[in-house]
Parts: sequence; structure tokens; C-alpha cells
Amino acid sequence: MVLHLLHGLAIVGVGWSRRSAAARHARVAWWAGKLLRLLGVQLQLEGRFRPGASLLLANHVSWLDIVAIHAVHPQARFVSKAEVRHWPVVGTLTTAAGTLYIERERRRDAMRVVHQAAEALQAGDTVAVFPEGTTGDGRSVLPFHANLLQAAIVSGTPVQPVVLRFAEPGHPISPAAAWVGETTLLQSLWAIARSRALTVHVRVLPPQASEHADRRALAAAVREAIAAELACHQRA
Repeated sequence: MVLHLLHGLAIVGVGWSRRSAAARHARVAWWAGKLLRLLGVQLQLEGRFRPGASLLLANHVSWLDIVAIHAVHPQARFVSKAEVRHWPVVGTLTTAAGTLYIERERRRDAMRVVHQAAEALQAGDTVAVFPEGTTGDGRSVLPFHANLLQAAIVSGTPVQPVVLRFAEPGHPISPAAAWVGETTLLQSLWAIARSRALTVHVRVLPPQASEHADRRALAAAVREAIAAELACHQRA
């Protein structure tokens, strides 16, 4: 895995900006998919991503969420907390993938990121957001923060819910994947590496129109759709 991380640095360090968008996306998908395989995590995709611009709204379980989505939809530009930009290795890779950074401590910075995300959507990009703002246990969905949905509303871009579910034999919702509480990144990495036949299910739900919508109502509707999908698997 360490060698794979270093390989990622080499990829983005040599001629990355000169590659076409399609070539960059292909490398992102390959790198993310291989990282999952190195960790022994299987990937299953259900549903289709909307072609063209869209705002992806996903529940947040693990640091692997971004990797899983990039493996199947490398065009996604994530909104992430600003500290990630300065993390060794990881910051370089996320920046190369087009991440939009937000300083959560500054309330006004959210408006800056809304404008930045709206411009990206108007340019035809896909922007991905975890509206919970933090990770959950994978069983339920925390309340959504609706601010960033304004980017889709002002640009008239549909939002597309994405349900992330980690499962392993005997556990439709894997306890090993949840990155919550005081769990460190290394502890989470070890738990995932030790898990048996861990699978990440990426379920893409139908897009929802955002034009002239109320952002809080839209956030509530998307949260309800994601929560219903998770509840369905737990009942099963």
C-alpha cells in the first residue's frame, strides 16, 4: 500500500497537468480501484451516474468513501476540509484530483465554496459532497447541512444521491469500516485490512431536480432517500 501511495505521487508529479481530462480520470479510477484491491475490499456498483454536471450527495462512513466513488466515477470533485490539503501524501493526491477545500471554522468560507462549486457545475463538472459533515456508523444517516446544495440550485444542476454501504459476512452493515469517535486513521486502516471479505456497495439513486428548490427541503428529501435504502438492507 505504501508503494501504491508513492506510485500515486509519481503519477501526479510528472506531467499531470498536461494530461487530458479523460487521461487523468482514467488514472484516478485505476489508482482508486487498485487501492481497494490491495486492502481486500470488493466493490459493487448499482445504478447509473447521470452524464454531465451533477452534485453528488452521499452518506459518510469512512475515509474509503472517496476512494470507492473515485473508482467508479473519477470525474467527481470532492469538497473536503481544508486541513486535508496539508496532509503528507494524501494532500497532494486530493489536490491533483480537483478537490475543493473549505475552512469549516470560518462561516463565510462556505459561501466562497458554494460559488466555486456552482462555477464547477456550470462548467460541466461533477461535485461530490458529504452533507453530514462527518462520518457516521453506517447504520443511520446524520442530519444534512444544506448550505452547499445552494450551488446546485443556483446553477440549475440536478443532485444525485449516492448510498455507501460497507458489508461483510454476517454483517449487512460492517462495524469494521466505520470511522467514528476517537478511532485514528491507522486504527481504521488496520480494522479494514483485518476484516473478512469486506465489500463496499455504491448504490446510485435517480437524480432529483434542484432548480427553484428550497435547499433545506431538498437536503431532507435526499437524506430520507439514502436512509430508506440503508434501512432496507438492515431489515433484510
